[in-house]
Amino acid sequence: MSEKHQDWIAVGRQVIDTEIAGLEAVRDALGPSFARAVAMLGECRGRVVVSGIGKSGLVGRKIAATFSSTGTPAFFLHPVEGAHGDLGSIRSDDMVLALSNSGRTEELNAVLPALRSLGAGVIAITGDEESPMARMADCVLYSGVPREACPMNLAPTASTTALLALGDALAVSLIRYKSFSPDDFKRFHPGGNLGQRLRVPVAAIMHTRNMPLAPVEASLGEALNILNAGGLGVVLFVDAQRKLVGLFTDGDLRRLVCRGALSPDRPAAEIMVANPCHGRQGQSVAELLDIMEGAAITVLPVTDENGLLLGVVHLHDLLGKGAVRFSEGAR
Repeated sequence: MSEKHQDWIAVGRQVIDTEIAGLEAVRDALGPSFARAVAMLGECRGRVVVSGIGKSGLVGRKIAATFSSTGTPAFFLHPVEGAHGDLGSIRSDDMVLALSNSGRTEELNAVLPALRSLGAGVIAITGDEESPMARMADCVLYSGVPREACPMNLAPTASTTALLALGDALAVSLIRYKSFSPDDFKRFHPGGNLGQRLRVPVAAIMHTRNMPLAPVEASLGEALNILNAGGLGVVLFVDAQRKLVGLFTDGDLRRLVCRGALSPDRPAAEIMVANPCHGRQGQSVAELLDIMEGAAITVLPVTDENGLLLGVVHLHDLLGKGAVRFSEGAR
Protein backbone atom coordinates (compact mmCIF):
# COMPACT_ATOMS: atom_id res chain seq x y z
CA MET A 1 0.00 0.00 0.00
CA SER A 2 1.37 3.45 -0.92
CA GLU A 3 1.94 6.11 1.72
CA LYS A 4 -1.07 8.15 0.62
CA HIS A 5 -3.40 5.14 0.85
CA GLN A 6 -2.44 4.03 4.35
CA ASP A 7 -5.03 3.76 7.10
CA TRP A 8 -4.19 7.01 8.84
CA ILE A 9 -6.62 6.32 11.66
CA ALA A 10 -4.66 3.17 12.45
CA VAL A 11 -1.38 5.10 12.26
CA GLY A 12 -2.74 7.70 14.68
CA ARG A 13 -3.88 5.04 17.11
CA GLN A 14 -0.49 3.34 16.91
CA VAL A 15 1.25 6.59 17.80
CA ILE A 16 -1.02 7.13 20.78
CA ASP A 17 -0.59 3.52 21.88
CA THR A 18 3.19 3.96 21.76
CA GLU A 19 2.95 7.09 23.88
CA ILE A 20 0.61 5.36 26.34
CA ALA A 21 3.19 2.58 26.67
CA GLY A 22 5.82 5.22 27.37
CA LEU A 23 3.67 6.85 30.06
CA GLU A 24 3.02 3.48 31.67
CA ALA A 25 6.75 2.79 31.79
CA VAL A 26 7.47 6.14 33.43
CA ARG A 27 4.59 5.67 35.88
CA ASP A 28 5.84 2.23 36.90
CA ALA A 29 9.38 3.60 37.36
CA LEU A 30 8.27 6.19 39.95
CA GLY A 31 9.89 5.52 43.28
CA PRO A 32 11.50 7.21 46.30
CA SER A 33 13.36 9.68 44.09
CA PHE A 34 10.03 11.19 43.01
CA ALA A 35 8.96 11.70 46.63
CA ARG A 36 12.36 13.25 47.34
CA ALA A 37 12.01 15.61 44.36
CA VAL A 38 8.58 16.75 45.57
CA ALA A 39 10.01 17.48 49.03
CA MET A 40 13.00 19.36 47.57
CA LEU A 41 10.74 21.50 45.39
CA GLY A 42 8.17 21.98 48.14
CA GLU A 43 10.79 23.20 50.63
CA CYS A 44 12.56 25.43 48.08
CA ARG A 45 12.62 29.00 49.38
CA GLY A 46 13.65 30.48 46.03
CA ARG A 47 12.37 29.78 42.53
CA VAL A 48 12.32 26.62 40.44
CA VAL A 49 14.61 27.19 37.46
CA VAL A 50 13.59 24.90 34.60
CA SER A 51 16.23 24.39 31.91
CA GLY A 52 16.53 22.33 28.74
CA ILE A 53 17.19 22.74 25.06
CA GLY A 54 15.35 21.76 21.88
CA LYS A 55 12.10 19.84 22.40
CA SER A 56 12.94 19.37 26.09
CA GLY A 57 13.26 23.14 26.37
CA LEU A 58 9.83 23.67 24.84
CA VAL A 59 8.31 21.21 27.31
CA GLY A 60 10.30 22.92 30.07
CA ARG A 61 8.64 26.25 29.34
CA LYS A 62 5.25 24.64 29.84
CA ILE A 63 6.37 22.97 33.07
CA ALA A 64 7.64 26.29 34.43
CA ALA A 65 4.35 27.97 33.51
CA THR A 66 2.35 25.23 35.24
CA PHE A 67 4.48 25.50 38.38
CA SER A 68 4.11 29.29 38.51
CA SER A 69 0.34 29.19 38.06
CA THR A 70 -0.13 26.62 40.83
CA GLY A 71 1.83 28.22 43.64
CA THR A 72 5.44 27.24 42.90
CA PRO A 73 7.37 30.28 41.52
CA ALA A 74 9.31 29.13 38.46
CA PHE A 75 10.90 30.42 35.29
CA PHE A 76 12.61 28.93 32.27
CA LEU A 77 16.33 29.44 31.73
CA HIS A 78 17.75 28.66 28.30
CA PRO A 79 21.14 27.03 28.94
CA VAL A 80 22.87 28.94 26.14
CA GLU A 81 21.56 32.28 27.43
CA GLY A 82 22.60 31.15 30.90
CA ALA A 83 26.16 30.60 29.72
CA HIS A 84 26.19 34.15 28.35
CA GLY A 85 25.15 36.12 31.41
CA ASP A 86 21.66 35.00 32.46
CA LEU A 87 23.09 32.99 35.37
CA GLY A 88 23.07 36.35 37.13
CA SER A 89 19.38 35.74 37.85
CA ILE A 90 20.11 32.59 39.91
CA ARG A 91 19.97 32.72 43.71
CA SER A 92 21.48 30.31 46.19
CA ASP A 93 18.03 29.20 47.41
CA ASP A 94 16.76 28.30 43.92
CA MET A 95 16.21 24.75 42.69
CA VAL A 96 17.13 23.75 39.13
CA LEU A 97 14.99 21.26 37.20
CA ALA A 98 17.22 20.05 34.34
CA LEU A 99 15.57 18.26 31.41
CA SER A 100 17.34 16.02 28.88
CA ASN A 101 16.22 12.64 27.59
CA SER A 102 19.79 11.58 26.81
CA GLY A 103 21.36 13.37 29.77
CA ARG A 104 24.18 14.29 27.41
CA THR A 105 23.00 17.67 26.16
CA GLU A 106 26.29 19.57 26.06
CA GLU A 107 24.84 23.07 26.38
CA LEU A 108 22.88 22.11 29.50
CA ASN A 109 25.62 20.05 31.12
CA ALA A 110 28.07 22.90 30.57
CA VAL A 111 26.11 25.26 32.85
CA LEU A 112 25.15 22.81 35.60
CA PRO A 113 28.50 23.11 37.45
CA ALA A 114 28.12 26.90 37.45
CA LEU A 115 24.55 26.60 38.74
CA ARG A 116 25.72 24.33 41.53
CA SER A 117 28.57 26.70 42.40
CA LEU A 118 25.94 29.43 42.90
CA GLY A 119 24.31 27.26 45.57
CA ALA A 120 21.31 25.99 43.60
CA GLY A 121 20.23 22.38 43.98
CA VAL A 122 19.70 20.26 40.85
CA ILE A 123 16.95 17.77 40.03
CA ALA A 124 17.49 15.94 36.74
CA ILE A 125 14.77 14.36 34.60
CA THR A 126 16.41 12.04 32.10
CA GLY A 127 16.07 8.75 30.30
CA ASP A 128 19.60 7.73 31.29
CA GLU A 129 20.30 7.49 35.01
CA GLU A 130 24.03 6.96 34.34
CA SER A 131 24.40 10.03 32.12
CA PRO A 132 26.71 12.98 32.89
CA MET A 133 23.69 15.13 33.77
CA ALA A 134 22.39 12.52 36.22
CA ARG A 135 25.78 12.33 37.92
CA MET A 136 25.74 16.09 38.54
CA ALA A 137 22.25 16.09 40.07
CA ASP A 138 21.13 15.87 43.69
CA CYS A 139 18.07 13.87 42.64
CA VAL A 140 17.28 11.97 39.42
CA LEU A 141 13.84 11.18 37.98
CA TYR A 142 13.82 8.50 35.29
CA SER A 143 11.85 9.41 32.15
CA GLY A 144 12.94 6.61 29.81
CA VAL A 145 10.37 5.16 27.37
CA PRO A 146 10.49 1.86 25.42
CA ARG A 147 10.60 3.68 22.09
CA GLU A 148 9.62 6.90 20.34
CA ALA A 149 6.37 7.05 18.36
CA CYS A 150 8.39 8.18 15.36
CA PRO A 151 8.70 5.23 12.89
CA MET A 152 12.46 5.82 12.80
CA ASN A 153 12.60 5.93 16.62
CA LEU A 154 14.39 9.29 16.32
CA ALA A 155 12.06 12.30 16.69
CA PRO A 156 11.27 13.15 20.35
CA THR A 157 7.62 12.10 20.69
CA ALA A 158 6.90 9.55 23.41
CA SER A 159 9.87 10.84 25.42
CA THR A 160 8.63 14.45 25.44
CA THR A 161 5.10 13.28 26.33
CA ALA A 162 6.59 11.40 29.28
CA LEU A 163 8.62 14.46 30.27
CA LEU A 164 5.52 16.64 30.21
CA ALA A 165 3.59 14.12 32.29
CA LEU A 166 6.35 14.00 34.90
CA GLY A 167 6.27 17.79 35.09
CA ASP A 168 2.51 17.71 35.62
CA ALA A 169 2.92 14.99 38.27
CA LEU A 170 5.38 17.19 40.15
CA ALA A 171 3.16 20.27 39.84
CA VAL A 172 0.03 18.48 41.08
CA SER A 173 1.96 16.87 43.94
CA LEU A 174 3.18 20.33 44.94
CA ILE A 175 -0.40 21.64 44.89
CA ARG A 176 -1.18 19.10 47.62
CA TYR A 177 2.17 19.57 49.39
CA LYS A 178 1.52 23.30 49.74
CA SER A 179 -2.26 23.02 50.27
CA PHE A 180 -2.78 25.30 47.27
CA SER A 181 -6.49 26.25 47.24
CA PRO A 182 -8.99 27.39 44.58
CA ASP A 183 -8.74 30.91 46.01
CA ASP A 184 -4.96 30.80 45.57
CA PHE A 185 -5.47 29.68 41.98
CA LYS A 186 -7.73 32.68 41.31
CA ARG A 187 -5.07 35.04 42.63
CA PHE A 188 -2.60 33.68 40.06
CA HIS A 189 -5.15 33.88 37.21
CA PRO A 190 -6.64 37.38 37.46
CA GLY A 191 -7.69 37.46 33.79
CA GLY A 192 -9.79 40.49 32.99
CA ASN A 193 -8.21 43.76 31.91
CA LEU A 194 -4.82 43.33 33.58
CA GLY A 195 -4.53 39.73 32.45
CA GLN A 196 -5.14 40.78 28.86
CA ARG A 197 -2.67 43.63 29.08
CA LEU A 198 0.10 41.40 30.41
CA ARG A 199 0.02 39.59 27.08
CA VAL A 200 0.74 42.66 24.96
CA PRO A 201 4.10 42.79 23.15
CA VAL A 202 6.98 44.78 24.57
CA ALA A 203 6.88 47.20 21.64
CA ALA A 204 3.57 48.56 22.93
CA ILE A 205 5.05 50.04 26.09
CA MET A 206 8.80 50.50 25.72
CA HIS A 207 10.57 53.85 25.43
CA THR A 208 12.12 54.22 21.99
CA ARG A 209 12.87 57.96 21.79
CA ASN A 210 15.17 60.13 23.89
CA MET A 211 16.67 57.10 25.55
CA PRO A 212 19.56 57.74 28.01
CA LEU A 213 22.33 56.51 25.70
CA ALA A 214 26.06 56.93 26.09
CA PRO A 215 28.93 55.72 23.91
CA VAL A 216 31.00 53.01 25.54
CA GLU A 217 34.00 55.38 25.39
CA ALA A 218 32.27 57.98 27.63
CA SER A 219 33.72 59.09 30.95
CA LEU A 220 31.86 58.44 34.16
CA GLY A 221 31.10 62.15 34.47
CA GLU A 222 29.50 62.23 31.02
CA ALA A 223 27.50 59.11 31.81
CA LEU A 224 26.23 60.62 35.08
CA ASN A 225 24.95 63.70 33.23
CA ILE A 226 23.01 61.44 30.88
CA LEU A 227 21.75 59.38 33.82
CA ASN A 228 20.54 62.53 35.57
CA ALA A 229 18.75 63.88 32.49
CA GLY A 230 17.21 60.57 31.40
CA GLY A 231 14.56 60.22 34.08
CA LEU A 232 14.68 56.41 34.02
CA GLY A 233 17.37 55.76 36.61
CA VAL A 234 19.69 54.18 34.05
CA VAL A 235 22.21 55.07 31.36
CA LEU A 236 22.68 52.56 28.52
CA PHE A 237 26.07 52.10 26.88
CA VAL A 238 26.16 51.23 23.17
CA ASP A 239 28.87 50.71 20.59
CA ALA A 240 29.12 52.38 17.17
CA GLN A 241 26.55 49.94 15.75
CA ARG A 242 24.12 50.71 18.61
CA LYS A 243 24.63 47.29 20.16
CA LEU A 244 23.98 47.17 23.90
CA VAL A 245 27.25 46.61 25.77
CA GLY A 246 26.40 47.67 29.32
CA LEU A 247 24.42 49.89 31.68
CA PHE A 248 24.76 51.88 34.88
CA THR A 249 21.89 52.62 37.30
CA ASP A 250 21.10 54.89 40.22
CA GLY A 251 21.77 51.91 42.48
CA ASP A 252 25.19 51.36 40.90
CA LEU A 253 25.97 55.03 41.55
CA ARG A 254 25.00 54.70 45.20
CA ARG A 255 27.24 51.69 45.63
CA LEU A 256 30.09 53.49 43.88
CA VAL A 257 29.79 56.44 46.26
CA CYS A 258 29.72 54.14 49.28
CA ARG A 259 32.97 52.53 48.12
CA GLY A 260 34.59 55.94 47.69
CA ALA A 261 35.27 55.12 44.04
CA LEU A 262 33.43 58.02 42.40
CA SER A 263 35.82 59.68 39.98
CA PRO A 264 34.14 61.57 37.10
CA ASP A 265 37.24 61.32 34.90
CA ARG A 266 37.52 57.52 34.94
CA PRO A 267 36.21 55.57 31.91
CA ALA A 268 32.59 54.55 32.37
CA ALA A 269 33.41 51.16 30.87
CA GLU A 270 35.32 50.35 34.07
CA ILE A 271 32.24 50.58 36.23
CA MET A 272 29.31 49.69 33.95
CA VAL A 273 27.43 46.40 34.23
CA ALA A 274 28.56 44.56 31.10
CA ASN A 275 26.27 42.16 29.21
CA PRO A 276 23.22 43.11 31.30
CA CYS A 277 19.89 41.32 31.46
CA HIS A 278 17.67 42.38 28.57
CA GLY A 279 14.34 41.66 26.94
CA ARG A 280 13.75 40.80 23.31
CA GLN A 281 11.37 42.20 20.76
CA GLY A 282 8.27 40.02 20.51
CA GLN A 283 8.21 39.16 24.20
CA SER A 284 5.14 40.04 26.25
CA VAL A 285 4.84 42.35 29.23
CA ALA A 286 4.42 39.27 31.45
CA GLU A 287 7.68 37.80 30.18
CA LEU A 288 9.52 41.05 30.93
CA LEU A 289 8.07 41.08 34.43
CA ASP A 290 9.42 37.55 34.93
CA ILE A 291 12.90 38.68 33.85
CA MET A 292 12.84 41.76 36.07
CA GLU A 293 11.55 39.83 39.08
CA GLY A 294 14.11 37.10 38.59
CA ALA A 295 16.99 39.58 38.46
CA ALA A 296 15.51 41.96 41.08
CA ILE A 297 15.79 44.98 38.76
CA THR A 298 13.44 47.82 37.81
CA VAL A 299 14.82 48.85 34.40
CA LEU A 300 15.28 46.55 31.42
CA PRO A 301 16.73 47.30 27.97
CA VAL A 302 15.14 45.61 24.95
CA THR A 303 17.22 44.36 22.01
CA ASP A 304 16.74 42.46 18.78
CA GLU A 305 18.23 39.02 18.15
CA ASN A 306 21.55 40.65 17.15
CA GLY A 307 21.89 42.68 20.33
CA LEU A 308 20.89 46.01 18.76
CA LEU A 309 19.19 48.26 21.29
CA LEU A 310 15.53 48.89 20.44
CA GLY A 311 14.13 50.44 23.60
CA VAL A 312 13.98 50.37 27.38
CA VAL A 313 11.20 49.70 29.89
CA HIS A 314 10.82 50.66 33.54
CA LEU A 315 8.77 48.70 36.05
CA HIS A 316 6.48 51.74 36.35
CA ASP A 317 5.71 51.41 32.64
CA LEU A 318 4.58 47.84 33.19
CA LEU A 319 2.59 48.21 36.42
CA GLY A 320 2.10 51.93 37.01
CA LYS A 321 -0.54 52.31 39.73
CA GLY A 322 -1.38 48.63 39.50
CA ALA A 323 -2.08 48.51 35.76
CA VAL A 324 -0.05 48.39 32.60
CA ARG A 325 0.38 51.82 31.06
CA PHE A 326 0.25 51.94 27.27
CA SER A 327 2.14 54.47 25.22
CA GLU A 328 0.38 56.59 22.64
CA GLY A 329 2.58 55.73 19.73
CA ALA A 330 6.37 55.58 19.82
CA ARG A 331 8.09 57.83 22.32
